[in-house]
Amino acid sequence: MTAPSPNNSNSPSTHWLLALSLILIACNLRPVFGSLSVVLPEIMRDTGLSSTGASMLTTLPILCLGLFSLPTPALARRFGAERVLLIALILIASGTLLRATGSIFALFLSAVLAGAGIAMGNVLLPSLIKRSFALKVALMMGLYTLAVCGGASAAAAFTVPMQLHWFEGAWPYALAVWAALGVLAILIWAPQAAHAKPVATDAAAHAGTLKRSALAWQVTFFMGLQSALAYIVMGWLAPILRERGIDSAEAGYLVATSILMQLAASLLTPPLAARLKDQRGFTLALSVMILAAFLGLLWGPLGLPMWGWAVLLGLGQGGAFALALSLIVMRSGSAQVTAQLSAMAQGWGYVLAAWGPLLVGLLHSLTGSYMPTATLVIVLSAAMALAGWGAGRNLLVQVGKA
Repeated sequence: MTAPSPNNSNSPSTHWLLALSLILIACNLRPVFGSLSVVLPEIMRDTGLSSTGASMLTTLPILCLGLFSLPTPALARRFGAERVLLIALILIASGTLLRATGSIFALFLSAVLAGAGIAMGNVLLPSLIKRSFALKVALMMGLYTLAVCGGASAAAAFTVPMQLHWFEGAWPYALAVWAALGVLAILIWAPQAAHAKPVATDAAAHAGTLKRSALAWQVTFFMGLQSALAYIVMGWLAPILRERGIDSAEAGYLVATSILMQLAASLLTPPLAARLKDQRGFTLALSVMILAAFLGLLWGPLGLPMWGWAVLLGLGQGGAFALALSLIVMRSGSAQVTAQLSAMAQGWGYVLAAWGPLLVGLLHSLTGSYMPTATLVIVLSAAMALAGWGAGRNLLVQVGKA
């Protein structure tokens, strides 16, 4: 069995190009989510979408992250990781561009297309980093998570200003403009994918299963639960803040600030986690930070304290996301096992994560308020801490017989 590699050359220029390309691709993995949340009230107003419908719209791409993550390793073995990643970029760009129509059908179809592409990228990028940057995994995982958070932060911060100043209040164009980032990535990545050369892989590495590994499931639940909290923030924090009386631009800036702070946490977390004897205490500390900050934003006084809570939330969630991705690499012994664990953790994990924003929307439909979200966040944070305590053990997952 073979899989293509984008560079069999050891030249520094080729290595740098690969690194920059992977980082640019990572920038495309979250704008779909960050841009939608800040204009969700306008979408509901203009399309007549109910709170339940809005919760389905925010949940559908996350569900696709889970469903399309599971077959991605098999697709990569069949067609090559680089070519599948190119298809992923095409799906993300086309799905994002489809939002320009502004119709409900197009928004839901966009969610499926972009969600499928993002799922493939989520799975393949960590394994490509493990394979191509074996001596710099911590640094590259830090840059990778930084790029993911940077894309989300930019989308949350600039979508509303673009809507108001570039497109005369037209939210469909403000959402669709983020397709340009995907087009740029396609132009840079396509030549590398086309010229990828085959390298041998260990057929035994993908002959077994991780489903009997308790450690693999703990990594999966930690990934899923922190993702559920993250997508509650990306999908619903702006509407929650607007319900508290904060205007749309400031709500977007608060969400963007929170996501922006994830940049620092995501860059520092992987090397810090690698230096620790185990990561159990780290997962517990991050769970507490996320819970405290979210409750502060939900119940705390308005004004300057809100910015402090946004900063704390960003540090906690950036650290949790980076640690979840790092645990996938740290708990696997080879690039092939990394791909398997990545597919399992992000496949089943995102299916679990999809319930987070869905439940927020359903609770709002039933109660007419976002305040019950606090109970949901408490439960998710406690479960995340429990899963993280197991996933943080200094062990490697074992591949069992299929």
